[in-house]
Amino acid sequence: MSKKRWVQGLIVIALVALGGYAYQTRQVSHAGESITAVGSTALQPLVEAAGEQYTGEHLGTFVNVQGGGTGTGLSQIQEGAVQIGNSDLFAGEQKGIKANQLVDHRVAVVGITPIVNKKVGVTNLSTAQLVKVFTGEVNNWREVGGANLPIVLINRAQGSGTRATFEQFGLQGRRSKTAQEQDSSGMVRSIVATTPGAISYVAFSYVDKTVQDLALDQVEPTEENVTTNAWKIWSYEHLYTKGQPRGLTAKFIDYVQSAAVQRTLVRQLGYLSPDQMTVDRDVHGQVTKIGGE
Repeated sequence: MSKKRWVQGLIVIALVALGGYAYQTRQVSHAGESITAVGSTALQPLVEAAGEQYTGEHLGTFVNVQGGGTGTGLSQIQEGAVQIGNSDLFAGEQKGIKANQLVDHRVAVVGITPIVNKKVGVTNLSTAQLVKVFTGEVNNWREVGGANLPIVLINRAQGSGTRATFEQFGLQGRRSKTAQEQDSSGMVRSIVATTPGAISYVAFSYVDKTVQDLALDQVEPTEENVTTNAWKIWSYEHLYTKGQPRGLTAKFIDYVQSAAVQRTLVRQLGYLSPDQMTVDRDVHGQVTKIGGE
């Protein structure tokens, strides 16, 4: 081999090695970075899916997502125990939370609907009937036009944002009577599906063929009806941080709020993007039409 060919060979090897090193450097530039998001189980499917998608695109990062309910998420972020608190409620609605210490990042809107076991034989209730069912004023489905089955209430746990939203806007501020409580929306759906006479409430994203959702006052629980507030049981989905987010936390929140994720993942999973709404609701529950009309 001539000296010239030998030198050229060394140059090629060096370039390949440098290219490989640069590629590895890009791939592991975020290695070891991780964040934890805790809270709302209504929001959990979206944050999990977005986390998986983000970490797939940014190798070496990790987004750990846990449920526990809105109350847990807000208390954990207030204590600084996690990087993100997932919430169905405005922080100011939750007792014991210092909302002025937290920064709100709205990422979605979720509709919430009553669901019943399919043997109940009811597909519509009036709001007055719904209140009577959950406060115990009626105890058998035949009293509201259904089958001869005792009503079995399944509630979300105290501190659940889904429960707070349902009681405020579905039960018109009334509290549900004491009943079995569950920490997760998935477990609620499973129990309702397998328990004759059962009724509860979940986010639209949890409704499947194993349960029957209910119309209220002949208004169907649809995304279109949420956008106009014709269906009133809905809430914003919030990612809360303690102060302004930095590093991977800021990048991940920006990712979830990006147009690409809002137009695809958010809607595919049964949520609405905030920009689909024609109304706005404040922390006090006051609704105004977007545009001030």
